[in-house]
Amino acid sequence: MAKLLYAFSCSIDGFIAGPGGDMSWLTPFLGPPPVDIIPRIGALLVGRRTYDGDDPHRGGPGEGKAFGGGWEGPQFVLTHRPADPVPGVSFVGDLASAVAAASAAAGEKYVNVLGADVARQCLEAGLLDEVLALPVPVLLGSGVQIFSRVGPAVRLSEVGPCWYRVVP
Repeated sequence: MAKLLYAFSCSIDGFIAGPGGDMSWLTPFLGPPPVDIIPRIGALLVGRRTYDGDDPHRGGPGEGKAFGGGWEGPQFVLTHRPADPVPGVSFVGDLASAVAAASAAAGEKYVNVLGADVARQCLEAGLLDEVLALPVPVLLGSGVQIFSRVGPAVRLSEVGPCWYRVVP
């Protein structure tokens, strides 16, 4: 059964995007990730702001493609504002349906969660299984935080370098 993984690049001070969702800060650091997660991803669960957002691959051959063209497969966008049909992309209106559809599509692979708000929703619903934080040597100072939530502490257990399992 698929597991939900929130895998992301982040600044050292805890931001996944700069002010206004700017991703240009990440462009100089694009390249093979220190952990080769891409072959282990079976589907993406994406927030609408992330889906519509800035692309660190802008101006290059991977612009508009998941992981700069390094991954292809089904994408499920959690949104209350469906867009025009796009091949391989499903727009889903509620979290439970989006997770179920993405999990079914991923099979035994991971559902990679993209977007801080969707990750927060998955965490609060008890659906997020693992977190992979790939820090980049930048201090952004402000922007979109890795997690922005109010609530009790969430325990994580280390699986490997920068990789954690959410402790129920």
